[in-house]
Amino acid sequence: METKKQSFEAALDELEGLVGAMESGEMGLEEMVAAFEKGQALVKSCTDRLNEVERRIEVIRKKADGSADSTAPLPPMDE
Repeated sequence: METKKQSFEAALDELEGLVGAMESGEMGLEEMVAAFEKGQALVKSCTDRLNEVERRIEVIRKKADGSADSTAPLPPMDE
């Protein structure tokens, strides 16, 4: 199941909503499985975004010689 590109915050909000709906106990089995699949895709999306940000922070913090450098421009993140 593919998740449309959305901001980290939007994906996290959607994931929290799914978890709340699943925990309510009001979903049927098929609906629960679909929500779980969607949740897994959202978790992957959030994890990928966090990893991307972590790599960008490392670029900011280090130059080739290992010293700190925060002046190098970063490529824009895909939205």
